[in-house]
Amino acid sequence: MGVFQIISPGGKSLKCALLLAVMAFTSISGVWAQALAPELPDVPALDIPNIPNLKGYANPKAPANNPFANEPELVLSAKLSDNGQAIPRGLVWRVFSPEPGGDGKLALLATAKGGTTSFNLAPGSYLVHVAFGRAGATKRITMTRAKRTETMILDAGGVKLNATLSGGGRIPPDQLRFSIYEDHADQSGERALIIPDVKPDSVVRLNTGTYQIVSNYGTANAVIRSDIRVEAGKITEANVEHRAALLTMKLVRESGGEALADTAWSVLTTSGDIVRESVGAFASIVLAEGEYVIIAKNKDRIYQRDFKVVAGRNQDVEVVASEAASSPATTNQPAEGEEPLD
Repeated sequence: MGVFQIISPGGKSLKCALLLAVMAFTSISGVWAQALAPELPDVPALDIPNIPNLKGYANPKAPANNPFANEPELVLSAKLSDNGQAIPRGLVWRVFSPEPGGDGKLALLATAKGGTTSFNLAPGSYLVHVAFGRAGATKRITMTRAKRTETMILDAGGVKLNATLSGGGRIPPDQLRFSIYEDHADQSGERALIIPDVKPDSVVRLNTGTYQIVSNYGTANAVIRSDIRVEAGKITEANVEHRAALLTMKLVRESGGEALADTAWSVLTTSGDIVRESVGAFASIVLAEGEYVIIAKNKDRIYQRDFKVVAGRNQDVEVVASEAASSPATTNQPAEGEEPLD
């Protein structure tokens, strides 16, 4: 507790205890508080009943709190083939009611992920579906009061896809994509797409059967189609060969010169079909082996060059802006008697 000192003019000191001042102020404040505070009635103590065996929380995993805990157990595992090993991971299990609901769909009752799993199910019939990648199998299972163990055979395998250039050249993975289609076509002649945009060297799980593989190198016309057979319990590796090349086109005033900006490019087949169009000083395109017509438009002039693509030979292609290769750009004129187009 602090003490302060007052020094008189004559040099005598008077000591006053700060404690006395604080005690006096506290006493006065207490009187004011009693005068201002209203009188409150006495509140009776709350009588809490004594509930036996009351727990602080309910454990959802406890058998007493799980309505299916006392139901018979269904243990499920899956194999790729009859003589294969149980799949340890990557499975998706779904249990459905066998009868459709009011919306015409089967009610999903339970799900699980991983390898071997189990469900507690009341006696009755169920549809159990297991998926492993794009491979899957469904089976109707009837539960009784006894525990049941079921192994489902997927009859599935895998496929690993890749592609090279003619002569064994490597294709950059970011320019290579695969699509997997069904083997048979529908009434319109189209095949159903199963998996799009498959990256090279990735393993895709599929049911046993024949599929059509479409390999795209680049985004133009370098496309290879082939059929592949998937066998149960095996990984089938397929490596297709592209007969194509990467071209980088530029319009120059003289051979070896700088590329001209704001150039519009068109690549056509010799029959006049447009393969690809783009705009820029440099235009890169992957083309299948064959002969093409390259057209470059800059300002009001059009320049043209015939070119042959050789498989596996990537090249820089120059179109020289010379009078011999140019013609004036013209707009489409309406036929006689027709109104001009806006």
